Amino acid sequence: LAQVEAGADILDVNVGSSNVDEVSLLPQVVQAVMDTVDVPLCLDSTNPQALEAALKTYRGKPIVNSVNGEEHSLEKILPLVQKYGAAIIGLTMDDEGIPNSPERRVAIAHKIVERAETLGIPRQDVIIDCLAMTVGADSRAGLVVIEAIRRVKAELGVNQTLGASNISFGMPDRNLLTSYFLAIAIAAGVTCPIVDVARVR
Repeated sequence: LAQVEAGADILDVNVGSSNVDEVSLLPQVVQAVMDTVDVPLCLDSTNPQALEAALKTYRGKPIVNSVNGEEHSLEKILPLVQKYGAAIIGLTMDDEGIPNSPERRVAIAHKIVERAETLGIPRQDVIIDCLAMTVGADSRAGLVVIEAIRRVKAELGVNQTLGASNISFGMPDRNLLTSYFLAIAIAAGVTCPIVDVARVR
């Protein structure tokens, strides 16, 4: 409720934790959130059974978070997205993890968009996440993700999201660093960032 009051347009709903029955809990939480606020929801789970249970409960057009470039993910998640008319967030990672180069991330983005379109999921329902990583571990992390965002915008023209605060993990003055990075990411092509709206300056 605080996030909506602060201006959030969409809420991410995630119940994943050890010893949690996501298949039972995720639809219950989705129902409770729908009864409390009137904004679209992003159903955040890698469990296909939990996602389908939540999709059956959801009123309206949800976003599924997420699919990635792994064959198992594409085969299990995209058919659910198509079946329930949802939008989908595609993470630019695959069986080998998160690529260190913008070229590989863009290639995975192409793969996700093409597979979605093959199933009849329109391009406007695919949201790509080029995956921000902390600059505390890799000083080039910001440059890599911004270049990937620029290329995805130029080559695919799809909506893009980003967990902006990841860039500042373990760094001092996190809120300020996240806000500056977010401005650069939006200029590069991010259209729907994942942020704590109460903290972004």
